[in-house]
Order: sequence, then structure tokens, then C-alpha cells
Amino acid sequence: MSRLGTETAFEVLVRAKALEAQGRKIVHLEIGEPDFDTPKNVRAVAQRALDEGYTHYGPAPGLPQTRAAIAEYISKTRNIKVAPEEVIVTPGGKPVMFLAILALVGPGDEVIYPDPGFPIYESMINFSGAKAVPLPIREENDFNFDLKEFEGLMSKKTRLVILNSPANPTGGVMTQESIEKVAKILARFPDALVLTDEIYSRILYEGTHHSLASLPGMKERCIILDGFSKTWAMTGWRLGYGIAPKDLINAMAKLATNCYSCAPSFAQIAAIEALNGPQNEVELMVKEFKRRRDVIVKGLNSISGITCKMPKAAFYAFPNITGTGLKSKALADALLDKAGVACLSGTAFGANGEGYLRFSYANSVENIEKALASIRQVLPTLAPTAKV
Repeated sequence: MSRLGTETAFEVLVRAKALEAQGRKIVHLEIGEPDFDTPKNVRAVAQRALDEGYTHYGPAPGLPQTRAAIAEYISKTRNIKVAPEEVIVTPGGKPVMFLAILALVGPGDEVIYPDPGFPIYESMINFSGAKAVPLPIREENDFNFDLKEFEGLMSKKTRLVILNSPANPTGGVMTQESIEKVAKILARFPDALVLTDEIYSRILYEGTHHSLASLPGMKERCIILDGFSKTWAMTGWRLGYGIAPKDLINAMAKLATNCYSCAPSFAQIAAIEALNGPQNEVELMVKEFKRRRDVIVKGLNSISGITCKMPKAAFYAFPNITGTGLKSKALADALLDKAGVACLSGTAFGANGEGYLRFSYANSVENIEKALASIRQVLPTLAPTAKV
């Protein structure tokens, strides 16, 4: 248990809720959760599924019709041929990380993961007993990684590489060119598989989504992680999925049987509707996220001591706060306590997150502007070097 980490967003949420219970007004910019309702057509299908009896156990890897719908969706969106037997449906996206890492690695193995990156990557690597090898994600590389540095970290002990594009917490996106170069490097290390976390693939503001699995020879070496939480605002439904070679899916399903049995049956029926039904609510949500992105980035850049690159995807701003003279966690704590703004320290996503904060702009423009005004007012009292 001592090897397990946590997800700081939920810890900060608890602190923020405690302050609200005391009568404080808090603007929540900490949780990575769309503030939109699940599309109406998806909810209607779920309600009908409950009435039709989808309230019982299903197969560990998922209902056949749901696996088939996901296989068809991934085949179209990634331009690869995926069979239903290469799909596992899970209660959320995290189980794909959990199952794949437990199935693939252990003591003596090495796993390369992005830093800053989603904290559960490092947590699960450490839990498995493998060696966690951080791959620095730097602002000067447009929040991507240096390919030579990546190549230098690869070794005969590398069993798994974790990629995340579009990325949390930076909003960075890997280009087709960089993905192709990654594939060339991986060709020299045939024993290394890749967990490619693509949960934000539909929340993209420019260009198109590129998946490593789409390149020749890469599908057989990739585990694609995707799901319904972000794109269709279904966080509470707990529904994600993994795409991987059949033998690995079978191993993951065996772990699933030992852990949670299966994902909820009625939610899996609703998932089919999410994939195949009207997408207008998704498109409107992404359009609104883009509007909020523009507001928060402009506002952060107007505050002396803070600079913020324009994120290309997801719904996070990752501003550089080194100009304030404060450490990330100290500033994040102070903004919650004194400004009533809940955000996360960059160090919640790894050591290379020092000097940054993460703001989730999954909140209204009105609340974002309130948060910016509070930061503008409070920051000079916290950091003498930051003059507004």
C-alpha cells in the first residue's frame, strides 16, 4: 500500500467542500469533469435499458453488442481493423491502466511515463513493483517530449511506454511527425508495448487526432485507452474501454473477473447510443470549452508573474507561475484558502510540474472570470514579485 499514490484533485475537492460548508464561496477549477449533462438521448436509452432488464451481470470483458460497437467506432476513428475480441469494457478509464500494467509488468521491468502526467500512471507502475521512468514533458517543447531524450530512456528492460495525447494536465497534442518518430524508435525495442491514453481524443480544438496504433505494425503493440467520461460527460457512469491484442484482453478480463466482475450492463447499452447516436451535444460542448479556454488563457496571461500557453485540447490550462516567486503547491494552497479558487499544483502530476498550476476550465465563463478576478486581487499579497 505504501507504493500507491493518489489523485490530488479529489483531495483538493474535499478541502474545497469543507470550506464551502463553513460558508465560503469557492470556484471549482480542480476537477477534470465536464460540467455538462450526459446527452439526453444517451440518458433515455439507459432508462429504457433498465426497464428492459439490463440490471444483471454481464461478461467480464463487456457485453458482446457493446464490444462490437466500440470495435466499429475505433476501426473508423483510428483507421485500423479492430475485432470485438480485442475490446474490454471497464468501469471507467483507470481500470485499463490498472489491468494492463498488472498484466504486463513486475519487478525488473521498466515503464516510461509522461511527467507531468496523470498521477495514476506512476502510482500503478510503483504498485506493480516495476521501475517508473519519468519522461519529462517541457513547455519549451510545446508540452511534448524530446525524442532524443525518449530514445535515451528506452532499454532492454523497457516493457511498457505510456503516451497521453491529447494530454492531461498540459493540453498538449502529439503531431503526426512526432508519433512516426516514436514508432521508429520503438521498432528497435520489440519487447516494449505502448499504453496510449486517448481519453481526450474528441476534445480537440485544432487539427485531427493522431494515434500511434494507426501506424503500420503498431496496433499489435498498443493498448488504446478511451472511454465515455469526457466526450459524453459520463463521469459518474464509470465506463471506459481498452483496445489490445486478444491474448492481452483475455488476461485483462481474467484480472477483471477477480476484481470487479463486469461493467454495469445498462450503462453499456447506453454507451452504444453514445457512439452511434447524434453527436450535436458533444460538438456544442467542445465549442463551449474552446470559448472558456480563450477566456482563461487570456485572463491568466494578463496577470503579472503568470504566463500560459494556449492548450490545443482537453479542458485544462497549465500556466507557468515561476514569475510569482512561489512554489506550485504553496500557491495552489494559498489560492484556495485566500482567493477561494480551487486548482491543482503542477507537482500533483509529477516532479516536472513544479512551477505550474493546473486549472480545469470545466466551469462557466462567469465563474472563470470570478476566479481570475480573485487571483488578480490576492496574488500581490502572496508574492511580492507579482505586481498586478
